[in-house]
Amino acid sequence: MIEVPGEIVEEMSAHAHREFPNEACGLLGGTITPTGAAPDARAERFYPMRNADASSSTYRLDSKEQLQVTEEIEDKGWEIVGIFHSHTHSEAYPSETDRRLAFYPQAHYLLMSLQDREHPVLRGFTIADGRVQEQDVRSP
Repeated sequence: MIEVPGEIVEEMSAHAHREFPNEACGLLGGTITPTGAAPDARAERFYPMRNADASSSTYRLDSKEQLQVTEEIEDKGWEIVGIFHSHTHSEAYPSETDRRLAFYPQAHYLLMSLQDREHPVLRGFTIADGRVQEQDVRSP
């Protein structure tokens, strides 16, 4: 389970809409609580980032931004609890490319579908060794 406060969900949605028709991306910093197979997490801040691919079908975090954001997250004593990106024309489910490039098994992958731009859908997953497991996303 990952807890993402409503204002952060709104920030992710706004970023996804701004970047449309390209996929949007970013990182979430926060805390992780070990609870078994999939640790629980709470997002404290969303860091919108540039999609270095500038593509409607793939994303790649800008490496310079990623380094800066990672350092800020570590300076705050947080961890990377989420890796966010949008799908512009497909459901919020990890694609084959998303699964292949999932290098952070402890992180939640948050995908927002803009298939219906008026009603974006946010879902969360963990991805380890190419295996996808859906996780609850709670927005208090």
